[in-house]
Amino acid sequence: MISGKHILLVIGGGIAVYKSLELIRRLRDRGAEVTPVLTRAGAEFVTPLSVSALAGRKVFSDLWDLTDEAEMGHIELSRAADLVVVAPATADLMAKMAGGHADDLASTLLMATDKRVLIAPAMNVRMWEHPATRRNAERLAGDGILTVGPNEGNMACGEYGPGRMAEPMEILGAIESAFGTGPLSDRRIVVTSGPTHEPIDPVRYIANRSSGAQGAAIARALADLGAEVVFVTGPAEVSPPAGVEVVRVDTAEQMRNAVHEALPADAGIFCAAVADWRVTNASGQKVKKSPDGLPRLEFAENPDILAEISGLGSDRPSLVVGFAAETENVLENATAKRRRKGCDWLVANDVSAGTGIMGGTENKVTLITEDGPEDWPRMGKDAVARRLADRIAMTLSGD
Repeated sequence: MISGKHILLVIGGGIAVYKSLELIRRLRDRGAEVTPVLTRAGAEFVTPLSVSALAGRKVFSDLWDLTDEAEMGHIELSRAADLVVVAPATADLMAKMAGGHADDLASTLLMATDKRVLIAPAMNVRMWEHPATRRNAERLAGDGILTVGPNEGNMACGEYGPGRMAEPMEILGAIESAFGTGPLSDRRIVVTSGPTHEPIDPVRYIANRSSGAQGAAIARALADLGAEVVFVTGPAEVSPPAGVEVVRVDTAEQMRNAVHEALPADAGIFCAAVADWRVTNASGQKVKKSPDGLPRLEFAENPDILAEISGLGSDRPSLVVGFAAETENVLENATAKRRRKGCDWLVANDVSAGTGIMGGTENKVTLITEDGPEDWPRMGKDAVARRLADRIAMTLSGD
């Protein structure tokens, strides 16, 4: 719980400021005290009056306020909080933090604080992907700064991609996690994600179209609820989320070994699209065209990681969740797969041509449990992840 905790909220400039207002309300609903600091750029998007009304406190903005600074107000502000949250964290604020700049109230108190700092980046996709911002993000992570988001989605400017500020409930989850008070704070969860690459020769491999986006979103959502997440990922298109232990693998066999090494765990979420087969006669050199005809590839089945973990004895996680990507007879095939694999839940989706699911940003899933199927509406993969994470938290807590 965060009741009684004191949050110093730095509000940067950007259209995402409206989410900060909702965050203030959510924090106060949970009994937290919020002291807002509004930057000059932030005040271009929201008024101090609206922020103050929601926070129930004075809004601080001016480093040179004589009343406040007579007693070194920026030092007191930075030390009195239990946690400093920057939302939105603009590219400019991140650059100031990474470079140690202190030329206004927000940057000065961020330099002066002795408390943990959590940032929620928000900016245009090109700004987020700019090498300078990537360097700043890496430096801040190395300095121990916590990060939530950004998410992918449509921008106010009309572009699409990563850069959207995390949703208020995601930020709230990250705050609870920072205090070790999330509903999964005492749980260890293994999540597999992405495709596997099964080599044919040093330059060719068997793979699939999985981007790893759904698995990464699930790992992030679980971490936001306080879980210790071991994220075992194949060669995915998307980056792993912050705040999780990342284990990178290429093949199904490597993924299997990594999962077993990560046990014991309270739950296993097997979202990876593991290749069913591997080439047993893979060549150590690039296979060349030959007048003798096509090369002969010999195949063997890969280990069935989901079935193996579902069938474990004392080391079996108390909750095992599998995934089924189907192109026909989705419900029938997925229901049969859950019985065959022995997992507790199975998340099924239709990835046939035209759905835009495989490699896309949205998902339409059916959760299959011993009680039967439960259809979820089509939504963004981050929203699917949050809903699944909440369900996992409720189940592990016995609610």
